[in-house]
Amino acid sequence: MPDTPDIEAVKSYLLDLQTRICDALGSEDGEAFREDSWERPGGGGGRSRVLEGGNLFEKAGVNFSHVFGDGLPPSATAQRPELAGRSFQAMGVSLVIHPRNPYVPTSHANVRFFVAEKADADPVWWFGGGFDLTPYYGNRDDARHWHETAKAACDPFGEEVYPRFKKWCDDYFFLKHRNEPRGIGGLFFDDLNEWGFEQSFAFMRSVGDHYIPAYLPIVQRRCKHAYGEHEREFQLYRRGRYVEFNLVYDRGTIFGLQTGGRTESILMSLPPLVTWRYDWQPEPGSAEAELYEVFLQPRDWLAEKEVKMD
Repeated sequence: MPDTPDIEAVKSYLLDLQTRICDALGSEDGEAFREDSWERPGGGGGRSRVLEGGNLFEKAGVNFSHVFGDGLPPSATAQRPELAGRSFQAMGVSLVIHPRNPYVPTSHANVRFFVAEKADADPVWWFGGGFDLTPYYGNRDDARHWHETAKAACDPFGEEVYPRFKKWCDDYFFLKHRNEPRGIGGLFFDDLNEWGFEQSFAFMRSVGDHYIPAYLPIVQRRCKHAYGEHEREFQLYRRGRYVEFNLVYDRGTIFGLQTGGRTESILMSLPPLVTWRYDWQPEPGSAEAELYEVFLQPRDWLAEKEVKMD
């Protein structure tokens, strides 16, 4: 490899990021996160922080983990079979925030770092992560703000970075069995090492540092919006899509389960309440139909803003 990764610097950043995110969300909610440290029998452990039954957040989980293993699981070598059989260490911060108010979107963020090692070869390392937004009732201003902040995270690294990782996010957070995206996207990247360690690490930090500026203003704008049982029922129904994606497709969930991780921490991303309804369809012309017709479609939100400003 062209340079040597500073594993301790990555770990220090991730632990600090977890603290800063929990402090910001807990301060906004008025309730504190519960902390739970754990050890993994196969090596390593983590620090989970969960807020349940809050004033704004029905469930919010922010997890740090740093685990070791003798061999990478299939989920980590599917795209890179040459790494099969290597020992590994993986660390990251992963979070999912499920709001109480249906007009506040669910959000997800993750930043992670892998090192795969072999006795007679140089270590192979890479970064991954991103953040994405899952609204129940779409709002164009929120969508533009979310993507403006995502672009701001990418801009120092080249003008091609945001379009590349936005498309990757649109493609990744897609429920093939439903033929629909999970939400309005954001950023997703994986296997990032071609920039060298310092630049790749700086990009991961930029993504992590832009999550709160992307999400918190949306929470603040929408958390007092009046809602009733109808909106609440739709929120619980749409949460079912979130559960389906996390259990069927999510790489982090699959990696954690395949490596014998702590189940409570891996599945903390799941909402506390969710419903499924047989063959439900939104009423034409309704706000629920608008979610499907306008927001659950890949869109260039920044280009739309430019058109409106002309």
